[in-house]
Amino acid sequence: MKKKHIPLNFLPSGKKARVRSLISDGLLRRRMLDLGLISNTMVEALQKSPSGDPTAYHIRGAVIALRSEEASKILVEPS
Repeated sequence: MKKKHIPLNFLPSGKKARVRSLISDGLLRRRMLDLGLISNTMVEALQKSPSGDPTAYHIRGAVIALRSEEASKILVEPS
């Protein structure tokens, strides 16, 4: 049974997921790769800012804030 892939910005706070693909290109794709968002990387959604955007994510030992627009370009598989 194939698990459903969702955009990272739909991952609820406190949940973990595994990165499956990036659907961006150019400088945004390069930035995501530089942050360590490569295939099979575990990501945890920590919390949203009071205004709702950006959201803090735990990625490879670091806390990274991503805007919803950026996170929507990262497809993950919830665990």
